[in-house]
Amino acid sequence: MKRTAVNPWEWSLKLGYNQAEIVEGAARQVTCAGQTAVDGEGNPQHPDDMRAQISLALDNLEAVLAKAGMNLSNVTRLGVYATDVDEALKNFDLMGMRFGPHQSAPPMTLLGVTRLAIPGLMFEIEATAAS
Repeated sequence: MKRTAVNPWEWSLKLGYNQAEIVEGAARQVTCAGQTAVDGEGNPQHPDDMRAQISLALDNLEAVLAKAGMNLSNVTRLGVYATDVDEALKNFDLMGMRFGPHQSAPPMTLLGVTRLAIPGLMFEIEATAAS
């Protein structure tokens, strides 16, 4: 699979994402449901701790991708939902810590929402991946 970044300007690179990517030669695509800070039984974890919720949501995303035979380097698009965008952005270094080693900066949208499906959750991340 060949990925080509498309960035008519470079401001988004400082935030860890490309404006677009051209993906060529992909044979498989995986669409992941939104991953949150829940345990293996679906119970919410880390109430009132955005950083811990982001970290666990990323752990869960990585687990889903691994089960599909992929990892964060395969992610071609992210959708991120947060009940407090400012607090999420304060902790976005976690995104760089996870995606950086893969030299991956997939296009991303971050949306502020009033709540997520399960009360107490503050962060959700969905992904599309290809190989």
